[in-house]
Amino acid sequence: MTDLELITDRSDPAVQRLTDLNRKARGPVRSLLIEDFDPLLQAIRSGLVFVEVYGLQTADFPDEIRQACDDRQIPVRLLSTELAGEIFKIEKKPKVFGIAHLPKPARLRDVADSRQDLVVLDGVKIVGNIGAIIRSSFAFGVSAVVLIDSDLPSIADRRLVRASRGYVFSLPVILATRQQLASFLQDQATGVRLATFDAHAETELEELADIPDRLALVLGSERFGPSSELHQGSALEVSIPMNPDAESLNVSVSAGIAMYTRAAYNLRG
Repeated sequence: MTDLELITDRSDPAVQRLTDLNRKARGPVRSLLIEDFDPLLQAIRSGLVFVEVYGLQTADFPDEIRQACDDRQIPVRLLSTELAGEIFKIEKKPKVFGIAHLPKPARLRDVADSRQDLVVLDGVKIVGNIGAIIRSSFAFGVSAVVLIDSDLPSIADRRLVRASRGYVFSLPVILATRQQLASFLQDQATGVRLATFDAHAETELEELADIPDRLALVLGSERFGPSSELHQGSALEVSIPMNPDAESLNVSVSAGIAMYTRAAYNLRG
């Protein structure tokens, strides 16, 4: 687009910011780089605070992102082909990207007053699965996703931003310990009941739809399931019906089924 300013000068502050963010961070991170159309557009729509958004000189700047930036008064510029090559140093460069301020980490107390369910991922470490579950959680009206023992240092991890297509900024995604979750659940004011999913549990999935209380839906890794600590504190243990010859369901599929079963509760007005 001819009306967008083109960055050609290496001394432009944006060049150093982009270079620094494209490297692996060694210290505290205050900003993050969000790349590609879907993650960037959803991050903008979520209200994330952006410093600036950029496009490549050789690519058409997406009208939808341009409009979203205009609506939120986010500056937009283009990056010259030469500078883009120096910054990204890969053949397939992002066509659109932006620098945003790192959001304040969400805490369990932030969602204490919500009436919608929580999704708790206990020991789930595959980022692709976590990202898919975050997207489904937003779609099905869940109040927050709690990550326990995920090995993620921050929700701003670029792999998670990409895997969730930017939805990681659209609802609270909370890094917590099992003890922190236990303390949260023990607070009677929250009124949250723990429901763990296990292939051999006696409670059938359909029964969840009729429970009028707020639940914490706990799913573990496909190999180990939820931890013994969360099993012991569980008010309900739930199974998803499946072919007995099948070993297991992918955790993101299980989470989607569980949230769909609770959709009437979580999406009510």
